[in-house]
Amino acid sequence: MDSVNKTLYIPLYGKAYVSQKGLFLNDKMAEEIWEKEGFPLKGKAKSKWLAYYMGIRSAVFDRWLKEQLAVQHDAAVLHLGCGMDSRVLRVAADNSWYDVDFPEVIGERKRYFSETETYHMLASDVRNSDWLVEIPKHKQAIVVMEGISMYLSHEELKDLMTALCGQFEQVTVLMDCYSEMAAKLSKYKNPVKEVGVTKVYGLDEPKLLESEGFIFVGEEAMTPQALVEQLQGIERKIFQKLYAGRFSQGLYRLYQYKTQRIS
Repeated sequence: MDSVNKTLYIPLYGKAYVSQKGLFLNDKMAEEIWEKEGFPLKGKAKSKWLAYYMGIRSAVFDRWLKEQLAVQHDAAVLHLGCGMDSRVLRVAADNSWYDVDFPEVIGERKRYFSETETYHMLASDVRNSDWLVEIPKHKQAIVVMEGISMYLSHEELKDLMTALCGQFEQVTVLMDCYSEMAAKLSKYKNPVKEVGVTKVYGLDEPKLLESEGFIFVGEEAMTPQALVEQLQGIERKIFQKLYAGRFSQGLYRLYQYKTQRIS
């Protein structure tokens, strides 16, 4: 795998780690895949604190997706940059679901996941919007972009969102982003460097991605206190300092967008 694709092992390790500990997620598939395929991580990439953060982040995305599905009953789910994530099993929705990632990643994914009438895996670089033509028409789409936006430039993100807006009447997107400071600091200390990634992008002003069809809705909490409190004692205090404090909140953000039709 190339360096960007190898980053999928960092959240996979985190989800397997917290699932084994009974924290945040119940993800037996992550445990199984990591046991068989685990890429040898080093440095910060294998830190238990980062694993806790990855577990909490995924739990936040899962909760948000379930909330959206409760309102948008017939929406298609698009999980972009899915990696080896088993969100489709954790959320357990009956909706049409499309996991999208690079061909090499999808090839690995098909060793553990099988397509059904409602679940599909699409092998493509998400920046090449041709993959959208493989999805039957739906009025609504809920798009999950976890751990992917930082590898796309602002222009690439806007092009992607424009393509989504052209394919569906109503689109809701949740994406986590680095701040510009985090992108700059990544040159010196970032777990993705452990797998060879050297270029990432930050976004300080979420409205930069707005267009005639897409608007910024608001910011979600990346590390909700209710989840942080699953940690105990000194671990909770250390995690709060590393990932739930003011400094960390200035590095990582969680933005929601939706379509707005102009009459």
